[in-house]
Amino acid sequence: GIDAYTAAFQIPDFMFYILVSGALSVTFIPVFVQRLGSGNKRSAWALSASMINFLAPLTMIASIVIIIFAPWLVDYVVAPGMDEAGRALATSMMRVIAVNPFLFAIATVIASIQQALGRYLFYALAPMIYNIGIIIGALSFTNGITIFGWHIFEGGIMGVALGVVLGSIMQLLVSAIGLVGLGFDYEFKISWKNKGFRTVLSLLPARSLDQGMDYLNSIVETNLASRLGEGVVRAYQQVTALHLMPINLVGVAISTAAFPSMSENLGSGRIDRYRKELQQVVRVIIWLALPIATITYFGRGYLVSFIKNGGDQLMATLLGTLVIAMLFRTVYHIAARSFYAQQDTKTPLYISLFSIGLNIALAIWFTMSLKMGPVGLAFAQSIVAVVEVVILFVVIHKRLEGGFVDAPMIHAVGRMLSATGFTALVAYGMVQLLQFQSTDLSLKTTVPKFVVITIVSFAVYLGVCRLMRLEETYPVIARIEKVVFGGVRR
Repeated sequence: GIDAYTAAFQIPDFMFYILVSGALSVTFIPVFVQRLGSGNKRSAWALSASMINFLAPLTMIASIVIIIFAPWLVDYVVAPGMDEAGRALATSMMRVIAVNPFLFAIATVIASIQQALGRYLFYALAPMIYNIGIIIGALSFTNGITIFGWHIFEGGIMGVALGVVLGSIMQLLVSAIGLVGLGFDYEFKISWKNKGFRTVLSLLPARSLDQGMDYLNSIVETNLASRLGEGVVRAYQQVTALHLMPINLVGVAISTAAFPSMSENLGSGRIDRYRKELQQVVRVIIWLALPIATITYFGRGYLVSFIKNGGDQLMATLLGTLVIAMLFRTVYHIAARSFYAQQDTKTPLYISLFSIGLNIALAIWFTMSLKMGPVGLAFAQSIVAVVEVVILFVVIHKRLEGGFVDAPMIHAVGRMLSATGFTALVAYGMVQLLQFQSTDLSLKTTVPKFVVITIVSFAVYLGVCRLMRLEETYPVIARIEKVVFGGVRR
């Protein structure tokens, strides 16, 4: 059942990513900010309304197509390795979840408006509300739904799928509330003559193809995982989601926050400020990603136990293999956004197409020919993540006048790597001291151990970075001192 649930998301998520998702955020926001910056607020609101009115029917059609062709999509595209009962369940759940692209499309346009205007509260709340809806489905709908004595739903794992739809609706409502006070002037029409709207449409195909091809890789991985044994699809997807958490919290969050400013600097012709800001953001992301990757690798047994009671050797091995991918993909987002800030969506697309093709080829080779099993999928991801980021930064370095990577940046990253080496030794020692036991079946025993390992390891990293005079360390230490000693000083 859990493999079927995981497989059911693949096509709806693919349609959302190829039609909306990052494609919208990195093409719409620069143009929207440019409209507002030139004082043309009316054009900015017309652009926003046009995007909603354009994407809503487009994604509605996509949802209908998924509902009609769900059996074929499950049997031949997503999960051919599942048994007949699993494929039937995946088909039913996919038809329920098919409404997501439509609901997400409207919510994403609304969230992008708020993001461009610097209102991040509701933007941050929306995904949390979505997950709350899923939790409600898992806790309540799985027991069935009864209204006025009538049993309208019998329950079971399909209740979780209904929870997904509830979460999507709740997310849209919360996002809409975030528009209050912004002066959004909505009109039920598509302004085809709006220059901003035409600009976004011209940029959209390249980024949409990039996003869609990226998610196509996930579909291929699910297809392969379904052939590697029962439970492998869910195990691989859970570990993939786990390795994405620091990528989203650090790489995506920081890149998203920096993106409007980078776009504004380029729009104003301030290339030097753009270059300096890009360097600073990349340094901060690398500085944060290194200790997180290190602690994740050595504490992978604990992390897996948080999502699967008692831990799981396969999942721990997969997570350890994906640590390199996690590190480089945390950096990837700011590298890609540096091109989007220039309104260049084609260069990242070409690099992404090459990377995805390489990933699919390696995944098939490792799993089918070399018989590496699920680890082959993770190993392919890590190799490709390194290749993609290296290519992106080589292009950035050649494109920017004066280059991107200079001596101060090389020295800074070198010191970060040295501090990471000390951190790795401490993390390893702490894990040996507080070993994860197969009898650790309670969060009361695993969470405190992992928290101690994390705090001690990061403290060592922070201390070594301070000794090496890395400027990224100073604000963090100042904040810690303020929290710990502020009351004493007063």
